[in-house]
Amino acid sequence: MRLKRIMATISPDPRLNLPVSKQQKHYPHGVVEEIEGLIRVRRDGHVERPPIIPNVPSTFALESTSILAKDIVIDKAMNLWSRIYIPTTTNTGKLPLLIYFHGGGFCVGSASWRCYHEFLTNLVSKSNCVIISVNYRLAPENRLPAAYEDGYNTLMWVKHQAVSMSNEHQWWLSRCNMSRLFLAGDSAGANIAYHVAIRVGSNIESKVLNPLVLKGIILVQPFFGGESRTGSEKHANQPPNSALTLSTSDTYWGLSLPSGANRDHPWCNPQANGAPKLRDLRLPAILLCVSEMDILKDRNIEFGNALVSVGKKVEVAVCKGVGHAFQVLQSSHLSKSRTQELISHISAFLNV
Repeated sequence: MRLKRIMATISPDPRLNLPVSKQQKHYPHGVVEEIEGLIRVRRDGHVERPPIIPNVPSTFALESTSILAKDIVIDKAMNLWSRIYIPTTTNTGKLPLLIYFHGGGFCVGSASWRCYHEFLTNLVSKSNCVIISVNYRLAPENRLPAAYEDGYNTLMWVKHQAVSMSNEHQWWLSRCNMSRLFLAGDSAGANIAYHVAIRVGSNIESKVLNPLVLKGIILVQPFFGGESRTGSEKHANQPPNSALTLSTSDTYWGLSLPSGANRDHPWCNPQANGAPKLRDLRLPAILLCVSEMDILKDRNIEFGNALVSVGKKVEVAVCKGVGHAFQVLQSSHLSKSRTQELISHISAFLNV
């Protein structure tokens, strides 16, 4: 899959809050922003997302597995739903609960995308955990913090189910060890997991999850940025058909950050001036998974080092020879091998 930015941002439509170019330009067919094959924004505010990756039902390819998956509505008004996966083995032991946020630059992606369904099915099978895969609202129709709000509201929904022990949800609740909750995601989903964890760990809301206990955060190629470029952003030796180029990254941020914000906004750059001080954050253990050929490699490693320098517990796993989102978008022999290594790292972290 080759992603490239082919239009500069410009839009008079106030609904999307797209930045307007100082020099008015004319675009064919009314397109004001596009990432080829993934998203097209038109001047009238209409957003198109071509079906480049198929959506599949929760039952897809599960017949020969010991996994059950169902789609569950969390908030109908917000179109917030999740796909919940559980192993169906006869083991009656309680399992870790992993809440997962898909990637896609905050602008594309779905819990029903075939690539995520297959990856998370694999993860459930190998890690023996329960997974709630969240289908959050997308930008530019719903700019940040909409995705963060959806992530936090999903946590509150899980807490409510755990407290009420709803009969409707016993099929998955009965398998969960609520004192072993993990937040996870890849790319933009990792960014969401991080910011939801920050909110949970704030002084005001530190006990808001009871009886849930947040034990860890799993950040796979977290999508962060900044106005100042890192070495890997400028010079990364990317694999063919890379899922994330620098211009694509900039386009995603332009579509998802609040109107007028730049890439040093705290939601994009957690080390920027004005961002919460890392030292003051109440964070559980973190597994940081970095891809060697990802443009985000240096920024991810710098972020991990900054956390360690202020006393946070961080485990770093580097996936050699692969790029951004290899575990869901690449099918080479190397990518498959590295995906199994990634799942092994995640499994070990969940079951310490």
